[in-house]
Amino acid sequence: MKQLLEVLGFLALVQGVAGLVSELAGWDWGLVHRFSFLDGYELFASIALLVLSGALFAAAESRKPG
Repeated sequence: MKQLLEVLGFLALVQGVAGLVSELAGWDWGLVHRFSFLDGYELFASIALLVLSGALFAAAESRKPG
């Protein structure tokens, strides 16, 4: 379970950073830009993904290995 949380945290981290870079640099990369219901809220969704990744990493650290 710990590894699953770490993998999900890493994916959320990558997508959050990709969304921030895409928003600030004008690129069209990452999953945040693919969802039409997030139009206009891409920056906030990317920040939320970064916060989620921090929470997932914290949850993974609180779990016992295995």
